[in-house]
Amino acid sequence: MDDRTSGKKHTELFIQNYVRLSTLVSKDTALKQLLYRLLTNTLSIYTKISEIEFREYKKFHLSKGRYNNRVLYISGMALWLSKSHNYNPMEIASAIVSHLSEIGGDVFIIQIVPPGWIYLELSDALLAAWLQSLAVGSLEEAGERGSRGAGEQGSRGAGEQGSRGAGEQGSRGAGEQGSRGAGEQGSRGAGEPGSRGAGEQGSRGAGEQGRKEILITNTGRLFAMQYAHARCCSLVLLAHREGLIKLREPLSDVSFAFRSVVSREQIPWLDCDEKLRLNHPDESYLITKLVQVVDDLMSPDLGGSVNWEKAGLNLSQAFENFWSKCRIWGEVKICSPELAQARLGLVMVTQSVLRFLLVEKLGVVAPDEL
Repeated sequence: MDDRTSGKKHTELFIQNYVRLSTLVSKDTALKQLLYRLLTNTLSIYTKISEIEFREYKKFHLSKGRYNNRVLYISGMALWLSKSHNYNPMEIASAIVSHLSEIGGDVFIIQIVPPGWIYLELSDALLAAWLQSLAVGSLEEAGERGSRGAGEQGSRGAGEQGSRGAGEQGSRGAGEQGSRGAGEQGSRGAGEPGSRGAGEQGSRGAGEQGRKEILITNTGRLFAMQYAHARCCSLVLLAHREGLIKLREPLSDVSFAFRSVVSREQIPWLDCDEKLRLNHPDESYLITKLVQVVDDLMSPDLGGSVNWEKAGLNLSQAFENFWSKCRIWGEVKICSPELAQARLGLVMVTQSVLRFLLVEKLGVVAPDEL
């Protein structure tokens, strides 16, 4: 087989793997959600083979390792199952890992650590697919789905409440009054999921999935977040004008403050060896922060336990460190255009996450310029 044929085959395999990984991450915006789903599926297979009663895996048994240069999750599934069924945790972990390995080595690197912990380090290929999904707007779509769900829930709740009230009164007048009350309440709840009124009188589900208005306790932190967001917007717009990247739509009539910027092309996250181009310490640190924030944003079970103001400040500081150490223009643009594009992709992902956090969680404007 000559070099040309070998290179073509390698490219085809790379495309196939990338499409498969893209499909995998498209079902879950957060990486923790993805791993939880894969682990739950694996647990159902293991318990069926071992003739053990299947019980859904609990989310708090999956935690993210505190590393600044890699994305690694730790699962206590085997330990949890060993206590409830009196099995050897190392044997359970080995069986679970054997099933997970069938997914493919391009998803994560697996390690079993005594007495039965399962370490799952995400591969560069999976991280690239995840970053690309955020660059093209998956977080924005997830937020819209959450808002629609909250609105529908509010409308149903108001409608049912109005119907019950009308039924109990038994009169046409009461029925009309209940319908009007329900209609007005449902319209406000569904149409204004991010408003203060909806936040005060909406259901818990609507409050968690829809936009929340939270009192900012530190205006300095708010400015740092908004400044980082505005910086991201200006960098992306400049790159679009210079032809480094192509955005999905013209930006003349589009405000960054109301929607994320999205790329219309594949960003070269990986090099020819299928390794992530973004391997500078500040790039790696920013990626780990993005993973953590998106995991928290997409985890409704966390409720109000996350300090979004602090999370946003940490993310904006990580971005500032990245921007000060990792150049895009000048020599990098000329000598390593793919690296420049990958760094711009990271800027787009940061902008998308900051916008979602500012607007959806803190209830403030995400400005495109300051």
